[in-house]
Amino acid sequence: MRSEKLDISMEPLRRIARSPDRSYFSELEPPLIMGILNVTPDSFSDGGEYNGLDLAVERGFQMAREGADIIDIGGESTRPFADPVPIEDELGRTIPVVESLAGKLDIPISIDTRHVEVAEKALSCGASMINDVNGLLGEGMEELAIGSGATVVVMHMKGDPGNMQVKPHYDDVVDEVHHFFQQRVEHLTTLGMDRGRIWIDPGIGFGKRVWDNLLIIRELSRFKDIGCPILLGPSRKSFIGKVLGLEVEDRLEGSLASALIGVQNGASIVRVHDVASTGKALMIQKAVNFPDDHRDL
Repeated sequence: MRSEKLDISMEPLRRIARSPDRSYFSELEPPLIMGILNVTPDSFSDGGEYNGLDLAVERGFQMAREGADIIDIGGESTRPFADPVPIEDELGRTIPVVESLAGKLDIPISIDTRHVEVAEKALSCGASMINDVNGLLGEGMEELAIGSGATVVVMHMKGDPGNMQVKPHYDDVVDEVHHFFQQRVEHLTTLGMDRGRIWIDPGIGFGKRVWDNLLIIRELSRFKDIGCPILLGPSRKSFIGKVLGLEVEDRLEGSLASALIGVQNGASIVRVHDVASTGKALMIQKAVNFPDDHRDL
């Protein structure tokens, strides 16, 4: 296993900078790419691919070389109808990877968990972000997030992974998700959390129908008035498969299109499996939006 600090200037798609305190991202130029590193046997897309320390660590290095701005490490599948994972198993899957990558990569490590025990241990081992599909609603998670100084991703989910796709219904999905974020952000800031440390994720695929997901991406700009960076995670999700009639391994083009539309509509961060391809697509989008930067080419 590599022990030296990875030089991410080696063949990157773009150079990144990280704030010295590992908590704030004001030095980074959006859109940012959050690379997904699932160390699980059963995640919907890449379950089992990196279910081992050496494979997971090498994948982390690879995503950094490809241009990831953040590595998001998760040890519990939250796909629809997934069973809960014992805390000991989640700790055993994620913490060795966090320990192996933190400090060796010049990009922040995020822990993807809804359990305070896992988040606390990951932060103590060098992670600087908590990505919580449960919106920091679990016991002790708010207190940990506020006291730790970590950047947090507050996601909207209707129900829980075991039941969220059992006939979800909204009268107005965008309005309901927007109201959820208004309440959560106001609550967290009242408790003392700096708004600048809160990112919001509308939760594509988490208790949403295909129509709901499409509406959220189309209307993403409506969440800008919350005043927090918007993270979008459409990568390889089932709504893409249902629209295109494709299995998960064939959803790259749909994932790229969804990410680009999301960024155009206000997303500051995209959470993806395919880091290199997403980076190239975003570079072309930026070139089209700012053609004067390429006047001399």
